Amino acid sequence: MRPPMDKPIPLYAADGTPWGFRSLEAAQRLIANGFVSPAYGRKGHLKAIFSKKADGSSAVEQTGPRGSQYSFQHRLESGHRAWKLKRLGKGDELRPIFMAVVTDCLVGTERHGSRQSAVASNKAPSHL
Repeated sequence: MRPPMDKPIPLYAADGTPWGFRSLEAAQRLIANGFVSPAYGRKGHLKAIFSKKADGSSAVEQTGPRGSQYSFQHRLESGHRAWKLKRLGKGDELRPIFMAVVTDCLVGTERHGSRQSAVASNKAPSHL
């Protein structure tokens, strides 16, 4: 399903500043002539157009920014691949941070006394 022909397509500068709207036909001409970079939605519809950067490169990133990967594919000896989680600390290095979070979560329930002893002794409750 194509978007209606009369729906305007937003035009943005390379830095994301809005410049206005263009008709679908005008946007397609700008794309075909290489003046702008298209941004498509997940269903393949033209969502917006961005002017090129000063060096002529595309203002639209092909992939999203990559942060720290906490899981990755690990190849098993059998040849299969499985997801493996990255270890975030060695030994008890992260335990004080984890216990601070647990303590903050249990602040409301400490009044009842059922979990206060587990937090005070720096041991995680068995059901967590």
